[in-house]
Amino acid sequence: MEPSSLPDWVLPPPQGFAAEDLDRIPQLPAHTELIDGSLVFVSPQASFHTLALSLFEVELRRIAPTDARVRREMSVILNESQRPEPDISVISADAEHSREQTFYRAKDVTLVVEVVSPESRTRDRERKPTLYAEAGIPHFWRVENVSGRPVVYVYELDAVTHTYVPTGIFHDRLKVTVPFDIDIDLTEIDRL
Repeated sequence: MEPSSLPDWVLPPPQGFAAEDLDRIPQLPAHTELIDGSLVFVSPQASFHTLALSLFEVELRRIAPTDARVRREMSVILNESQRPEPDISVISADAEHSREQTFYRAKDVTLVVEVVSPESRTRDRERKPTLYAEAGIPHFWRVENVSGRPVVYVYELDAVTHTYVPTGIFHDRLKVTVPFDIDIDLTEIDRL
């Protein structure tokens, strides 16, 4: 049998990886997530995904209150075996500790946005929302590609059940008052 050319870290330890391991594994591919103690590698993204991220990042930065920060593709430690990387996060400004930090904690996150990709449908539609809700993140948006335009499914955390409750589906314009006043023209994706 030939020796494997794969790095040792490809196979998880018996107990699974821990959230802090992502900062210690050498040569880990960019945007690697930890879901249920297993490493999840990101596939190349389609143009829609990149454009949707740009739209939400720019618009949320423009309207976010001064005590909030908008972050793109930064991991969030939810618990010991969960460290996903939301496409967009809105965090508390005081969660920013240094330019070298590689993650935020769930308690500092107000909103997560996931743009659904073909290879991550189940994670983005089912697993990640469950994990975010269990960690107490108050707001979750799921963005779907419908004929090249973003359709945004908005959810708010029910603090009693620790599950998300749908509060709206937005096609051409996203207008909500929580976590702060937000008004985004979703058709702007056509001009990016």
